[in-house]
Amino acid sequence: MLLAMAQAETLADASRHPLEDPLRFHRRVPPCAVVIFGANGDLTKRKLVPALYRLAYERRLPAAFAIIGNSRTEMTDEQFREKMRESVEKYLENSPFDAGLWESFARELYYVPGDLGDPKMYQALSAKLSEIESAEQIEGNALFYLSTQPSYYAPTIEQIGAAGLNRGKGWRRLVVEKPFGHDFRSAAELDQSIHKVFPESEVYRIDHYLGKETVQNILAFRFGNGIFEPLWNRRYVNNVQITAAESIGVEGRGAYYQEAGALRDMIQNHLLQVMATIAMEPPATFESNGVRDERSKLLRAIRIWKPEEVGKNSVAGQYGPARVGGAAVPGFRQESGVHPKAQTDTYAAVTFFVENWRWAGVPFYVRSGKRLAKRVTDIAIQFNEAPHLLFNNDGGVRPNLLIVRIQPEEGISLRFLSKRPGSGMQLRPVSMDFNYGSSFGERSPSAYETLLVDAMVGDATLYTRQDMVEASWRAVQPILNHWGQRTFDYPNYAAGSWGPAEADEMLARRGHVWRRP
Repeated sequence: MLLAMAQAETLADASRHPLEDPLRFHRRVPPCAVVIFGANGDLTKRKLVPALYRLAYERRLPAAFAIIGNSRTEMTDEQFREKMRESVEKYLENSPFDAGLWESFARELYYVPGDLGDPKMYQALSAKLSEIESAEQIEGNALFYLSTQPSYYAPTIEQIGAAGLNRGKGWRRLVVEKPFGHDFRSAAELDQSIHKVFPESEVYRIDHYLGKETVQNILAFRFGNGIFEPLWNRRYVNNVQITAAESIGVEGRGAYYQEAGALRDMIQNHLLQVMATIAMEPPATFESNGVRDERSKLLRAIRIWKPEEVGKNSVAGQYGPARVGGAAVPGFRQESGVHPKAQTDTYAAVTFFVENWRWAGVPFYVRSGKRLAKRVTDIAIQFNEAPHLLFNNDGGVRPNLLIVRIQPEEGISLRFLSKRPGSGMQLRPVSMDFNYGSSFGERSPSAYETLLVDAMVGDATLYTRQDMVEASWRAVQPILNHWGQRTFDYPNYAAGSWGPAEADEMLARRGHVWRRP
């Protein structure tokens, strides 16, 4: 009996996230309304409403709950519900669609048409909120989600304030999708617009990468285990490589992407946040401000490149036409909505250094690109080689690697040398693998499920704070300035390759090579 109890306790402990509050997954979401501006857009249809439906399926939403959508398209509540049903059925991942559940879920979907610049729309929205508050007992709590073009962020926030929607009997919170500005100056201006209406404590800047299970698991892996943390510093780590590669092109988003580029679209926000998570100091406590303080300190410690240093520590690329898998693939300049002489970077690679005691002298190589050889996002931590190799290594010197896989597979892999079977002491690299899905045997929540619940319960741990946004822009602004003053000879890499040769040269100058995922 005692043995059975001990085994059950061990299994229960093993399935628990080492840093997780046991109640975190089952936290009670308070009664509230979620107001989505841009409810007829792709993000709402592909991610937001499917995530909210999945939360309802798992009984994680309160009985008193409502969703109010807004866009310029004229629709009735019933038309909006039908459109959202089509989206959920199409985009719901790894979950069944329950028609009965949808009927009760859809009854809480409402729609207020109108232009974001029209004060009358906000008056209608206020009336709808009051009506729902009386009928559904949502206690005056409302979450405003900006799922619009970034140019509408500031005007929409201003109108929310003018209509008094930022004040109510309960809490009022704002969720802002990235990009948080187009450069350092515009990010600061957006921040000023936000804080005229909402205090920082009620602002949630969403970065869906931070909601991914494997990115969160970095914290557990580092701070929940005593094995790795002593090695997590300049004495043992040779370099760190962070890769976010996509095999697809701009997928009909050429006009938007032409104004953004890989450095702005991926590195300034997603990948610098990942870098901050992998390299931050241990927080004193696992709570919102403690975790975000340490991520902010790390970002503020990144060396800012001088203009004359940018060329040796950053590489821009743009894909050209090629045949991939037997099919002709257009170059970026041939994509719909793209100028035939566009100077947009569809590939960016940057060397960063963190100027603190833990990481001084360790290069962090960060790269992201479209139309690369495969789709993969991972972090590769390369450790220093053994000071003296005693044995014959027929495969050449292969340093130890710790690889954190974010997508498409979520997991962790440790590479080390082992003796080959047979006589003699010949070594070969082998890997020890952990796969997130197969190890836990349960479905991982999507990033948006996690982050929406966090916003509704008031947990900002996985959200980006303004000082972090500004620190990220400071790190990339000199690169943007340098790239903006020169003309690139694009295209400089073929679709389906691993990017421009200059990226390999950037690492070769320090005796390193890119790892091929």
